[in-house]
Amino acid sequence: MTTQTLNAAILGASGYTGAETIRLLAHHANVRVGAITANAQAGRSLGDLFPHLHPFADRTLVKAEDVNWDGVDVAFGCLPHGASEELLGELPAHVTVIDLSADFRFRDPSAYATVYGRSHLHPEKTRNAVYGLTEFARAELAKKPDIIACPGCYPTATLLAIKPLVEAGVVSPRDIIVDAKSGVSGAGRGLKEGNLFCETAEGLHAYSVGNHRHAPEIEQELSHASGAPVLVNFTPHLVPMTRGELVTCHVKLANGATVDDVRATLEQRYADEAFIKLAPKGASPDTRWVRGSNLCILAVFPDRIPGRVIVVGVIDNLVKGSGGQAIQNMNVAFGLPESQGLTMEPLFP
Repeated sequence: MTTQTLNAAILGASGYTGAETIRLLAHHANVRVGAITANAQAGRSLGDLFPHLHPFADRTLVKAEDVNWDGVDVAFGCLPHGASEELLGELPAHVTVIDLSADFRFRDPSAYATVYGRSHLHPEKTRNAVYGLTEFARAELAKKPDIIACPGCYPTATLLAIKPLVEAGVVSPRDIIVDAKSGVSGAGRGLKEGNLFCETAEGLHAYSVGNHRHAPEIEQELSHASGAPVLVNFTPHLVPMTRGELVTCHVKLANGATVDDVRATLEQRYADEAFIKLAPKGASPDTRWVRGSNLCILAVFPDRIPGRVIVVGVIDNLVKGSGGQAIQNMNVAFGLPESQGLTMEPLFP
């Protein structure tokens, strides 16, 4: 049992991602939460913004520029894209950066520029960052890289569902359709008309149809897995619930594989994983099964169209799709038990 204690800074604590990361770290035996920043809210207490974070309610929020980085081991970047690269790319070399924004997810800086409409300020850093889909990146994470880029919530759920299948060659990488649905917290805490209660309650709609920013991220990772360029038909939908995410992946069987082969591939790949589970045959996962937890639950179904299969996955977008995966990556990078601080059961009902 390790007695190592890490000093963690939380950058951008006024949003849901920052708050959830703090909530999870409160139960981590090997982490002390140090500086907590929120530039626009500097001088206020964290409890003013998030009364539920009782252990840290009296902590004063500071500006990132006022953080003393001496003694800080790890920085969780919970900032919007653009703001992350400006700050995190300039931190002292001794600080391990775990970025929850999109700023370091693309290995090719030109891809980032295409998707996010701005040139990357630190192209070499994004080339060398580790894409932190934990279950597929342990060897790289164990080297304690300078920057760990946590995947987006949609890519996390989608890749956990179908990346092993592409790697194993049991599905075609050329005919992938992903229907995704997320709770409103995935859009962040910023005040936007489209996220107001009266705009989202009792309704369901697709958004960013045909051009969502997570599609190229998914394609990057599946292309790497298949060894050839992959395109994904990806359509997200906003669901009137607080948190939770469900992806329904429609794929074509390949190389003579059957639906049973697909399930067996996932069972074998995730047999020893603490956070990836397969639902019983015939059971369709519900986002309530993972609410508040770091779990991902998958299920495999035959399609009525011959030669096709459907894989369903659910995660909590704020935990496995955000703060939980970030902490899981930290645990691996610093040689801590991977499940440390993340063993809570889902909340139900």
